[in-house]
Amino acid sequence: MDWLRQLPIGQYVAGSSGWLRCLDPRLKLAWVLMFLLTPVLAGSLWRIALVVALLLITLASGLPVRIWWRSLLFLLFLGVLVGLFSMLLPTGEPAASLAVRSPQEVAGASVTSPSWELLRLGPLRLGSFALGPLVIDRSSAELGLNTSTLIFTVVHSVNLMLLTTQPEELVWALSWYLAPLALFGVPVDRLSFQLLLALRFLPLVQEELQNLLRALASRAVNLRKLGFKASFALILSVGERLLANILLRAEQGAEALLARGGLWLPPDQFRPQLVLAGASSLLNIASAMLLILVLGLRGKYGGL
Repeated sequence: MDWLRQLPIGQYVAGSSGWLRCLDPRLKLAWVLMFLLTPVLAGSLWRIALVVALLLITLASGLPVRIWWRSLLFLLFLGVLVGLFSMLLPTGEPAASLAVRSPQEVAGASVTSPSWELLRLGPLRLGSFALGPLVIDRSSAELGLNTSTLIFTVVHSVNLMLLTTQPEELVWALSWYLAPLALFGVPVDRLSFQLLLALRFLPLVQEELQNLLRALASRAVNLRKLGFKASFALILSVGERLLANILLRAEQGAEALLARGGLWLPPDQFRPQLVLAGASSLLNIASAMLLILVLGLRGKYGGL
């Protein structure tokens, strides 16, 4: 029942192995923003290239395999599953009415060719239910590809950063980027502190969910015997209990903070001790130059 702890998504794992730990947290945040923003309005080739790049970075990161292979397989399975659903589900509805005149009769009218039909399944039958025909055309294939690659890119890029970056370092990097907004009255310190609290609460949420699942397993609950309504009511009650436990943890954290005077350290206190000599310096310079190169390639080939 400890499978949630074996999927360290969004949690920092202490250690000294891996060159990703030697990168400046500001560069890590810039790379993650690149993985999050460049897929917007990008072509399928660029999205596939980002997935391949993330896989290569993960394999060559030097991190222990035990801390990322489960989450990687889970994200691959989730991306493929969502992509298949996006491919098989219809992408649009046919026109409600047909044209009175043929387009060939109108001078200068352009004839739009139908989308390419890549695969047709069905009509399928599952007992008394009829499904289909399920058609995979060019539009649905592109939708499935874009959806699956976007899920993997967004989640895995952020997960790699959180695995190798302490929350305090991430807060300092974000406050460094948001420092100019302080001139306009934006409370950068408060926003950074709220981000730090949110990152600290992620393991607590997983722990509460783990405890509820363990409680259900110890009571040998059989959803098939309960029926649909009783099972749905049980799921709702478990979700309600999870929310109540999380709010209770948040209240306890707030009381502990107030008991200590309600003070917080400025983000400058979280500044990491960066090693700006030797291999670490060359690694950061190469990473910055490679990031600029990738942004240039996005502008030239991102639409393919």
